[in-house]
Amino acid sequence: MNASIDHDGAFPARYAGRNAGIDCLRGLSILLVVIHHLALRFPLTETGLVHILPLRVLRMLNWGGIKGVTIFFVISGFLITRHMLERSVRPAALSLRDFTGRRIARLLPCLLALIVVACMLGLLGVPSFVPDHPGQTLWGAALSALTMHLNVYEAETGYLPAYWDVLWSLSVEELFYLGFPLICVTLGRTPRRLLVCAALLALAAPWFDWSLRNASEIWQDKAYGPGMSAIATGIVAALLLPRVPAYPELDKEKAQRGLSMLCGSLGCAGIVLYLLWGAQIWSILSWVTPLFFNTAIALTLWALARGWGAHVTPRRTAWLRQWGQRSYELYLSHMFVLMPIIAFAHAAAISTRWAWVLYPPTLLLVFWLGSAIERLYSRPLDLYLRRRLIAPRCGAGPQAEFAHPNADAIAPRSVRSACD
Repeated sequence: MNASIDHDGAFPARYAGRNAGIDCLRGLSILLVVIHHLALRFPLTETGLVHILPLRVLRMLNWGGIKGVTIFFVISGFLITRHMLERSVRPAALSLRDFTGRRIARLLPCLLALIVVACMLGLLGVPSFVPDHPGQTLWGAALSALTMHLNVYEAETGYLPAYWDVLWSLSVEELFYLGFPLICVTLGRTPRRLLVCAALLALAAPWFDWSLRNASEIWQDKAYGPGMSAIATGIVAALLLPRVPAYPELDKEKAQRGLSMLCGSLGCAGIVLYLLWGAQIWSILSWVTPLFFNTAIALTLWALARGWGAHVTPRRTAWLRQWGQRSYELYLSHMFVLMPIIAFAHAAAISTRWAWVLYPPTLLLVFWLGSAIERLYSRPLDLYLRRRLIAPRCGAGPQAEFAHPNADAIAPRSVRSACD
């Protein structure tokens, strides 16, 4: 597997071969989520930072959580599709066993650990772990998290405590992981047919949002449709990516480089515009706005995968890339840092004006906890489960198959075994 060059040499060997730009984009998405969850309790727009940073930037940080989740959805669709094409060439050749095994190995250990811990603390009556709305129970929350409908459960009964609430996006993503291989071996047996299926779902983004216009606030944010449409947009981008090595030094076509630069620049501009001027974009595009944002993310991913920015993104971005590399662990565990800090801040009667000082240490602790979980728990279990659930590829030794258990942003390979 060819490894992209890491100019600052900041990464362990297990992250070799990752796409630095995609890692940065995913790092941005998880940062937006974590900051949003803290800002719900201590809004940055009410702190002393209003005299230092533009109000528009602070508002974006306050309310960027759902946009961060959307970015992550598009990335997920893009990467899963690229990996499928690299391993199977044609969707019809996708191994259901291997695909399911990889998803179980990656997702299940942390998910089960969170559910078990939340249930144990809930049984002990620890605040913020016990569902307290009418119709909610501890076992109902656990069952909905395990059966891909916690978002539906919340829409019917109200918001769950913060430790449970973060699992709603997994309900959307897990349903995608359930349906994607089935689509590949039925309706989307060739890349072209899969492209048609994904494009139809991606283009339905305006309709999904329009259909939710009278729904509850919870369902508007957490319904399956918008999330699936975002994932499908990532699938479209991956299928449109030519199956050629995505390294600038191998791409001598001036027109190809220009196209990558154009798409990357337009995509990044679209992301920034929507993050900072979302209301103004909505006033112009109305229900087309979700499609605009999804497309901007997809264009950025497409360009990054083709090598756009490859000599820039690795420089001085190690911290952001590491957030992206550990995004799953950070996402599931960050509330275990945020809630105690919030409780401490209230007990200490910290003024909202000075609440901004909580953000740097909180982000550091979130990163350290997520990194420890990734290093000591999820990565070892990921490797262990993959060895038992996934059939080794012909001509590939154990190291080649299992060297990158968390490398969801691995750059496309330029060399393939004859029997892959």
